[in-house]
Amino acid sequence: MSKAGVARVDEVLVTVGIDTHVDVHVAVALDQFGRKLDVISVATTGHGHRALLEWVRTLGIPHRFGVEGTGAYGAGLTRYLRRQGMEVVEVIRPSRQTRRRAGGKNDAIDAEAAARAVQAGTVMGQAKSQDGPVEMIRTLRLARRSAMKARTQAANQLHAVVVTTPQELRDRLRKLALADLVATAARFRPGCVNSLEAAARLALKSLAVRYQQLAREIAALDLQIDRLAHQAAPELMQIKGVGVDTAAALLVAAGDNPQRLRSEASFAHMCGVAPIPASSGKTNRNRLNRGGNREANRALYMLAINRLSYDPRAQAYAARRTAEGKTKSEIVRCLKRYLAREVFKALISTNSAAPAPSHPRPALRPHDTTT
Repeated sequence: MSKAGVARVDEVLVTVGIDTHVDVHVAVALDQFGRKLDVISVATTGHGHRALLEWVRTLGIPHRFGVEGTGAYGAGLTRYLRRQGMEVVEVIRPSRQTRRRAGGKNDAIDAEAAARAVQAGTVMGQAKSQDGPVEMIRTLRLARRSAMKARTQAANQLHAVVVTTPQELRDRLRKLALADLVATAARFRPGCVNSLEAAARLALKSLAVRYQQLAREIAALDLQIDRLAHQAAPELMQIKGVGVDTAAALLVAAGDNPQRLRSEASFAHMCGVAPIPASSGKTNRNRLNRGGNREANRALYMLAINRLSYDPRAQAYAARRTAEGKTKSEIVRCLKRYLAREVFKALISTNSAAPAPSHPRPALRPHDTTT
């Protein structure tokens, strides 16, 4: 590169598109004029990652990398490239129409489409860094979610077994609350299983012990998630109404580098709380956004519902909008958009070293958003 930041005539700026898989990544390199330079397949190992970058450097100066699945199959490669100072752009898979125009589908075609999308500027999303406490939270939440499902299943099976137990045992257990049922069943000593009641006692004890073990596992995971959430976003945790589960969902949506988002409007769109323009001709309207990260959307929904229950400002806003003819659902949607702005400011201000959004937009008042 010259000092002015413009490539010399003899320099080749290489844009790479990568189609990621479990065992093999396929990469296609293009020069700055869109000419195809080469194709390579590398293993999804540390050695393969190094070989990919060395291959690019033999072709020219690495410019940008468009990677499919930066949060899944391409996570390891994305981390490696970012550690090497490379710019990584997240690329979504090509649409069916694009694949038809490309003449089919294979790994090389998909990789080339990713590279051309990066050059065309149709994908500009910076990949999540996935190397900090937020990535730890995401991993722990996966384990917590499966433990929660298993605990719910154990509780349902406990009640189902009680229904079919012998009458005497059923009369003793049927009116117990779940916590009391678990504690009682966990103390059973069925002994030798030579009767229907003994078999029912053993089944109930097994399910109750499983429930208790899962409860302890969930509590241990919650403790670690709480610690990491306070470490990753202390200002977010100070917002009234934001608990560990809500904060974790919002943090995972934003990633370890929320400054990659251009503005609070970008964050709102990512959470699916920004209205989508749906105007045509004389019709000027917006429609509900059904996209975005649904867990983050749910977190903002719960936060909005809680605000309406205790915050005088939210209650006054709801009363004013109700007088204007808005329904409760529409009011909650507007509040979610407002809360997305508040959350984004907390996420950005957490890291004092994080640069300000590169394209700030004018702040919107809650009543400026429509459904």
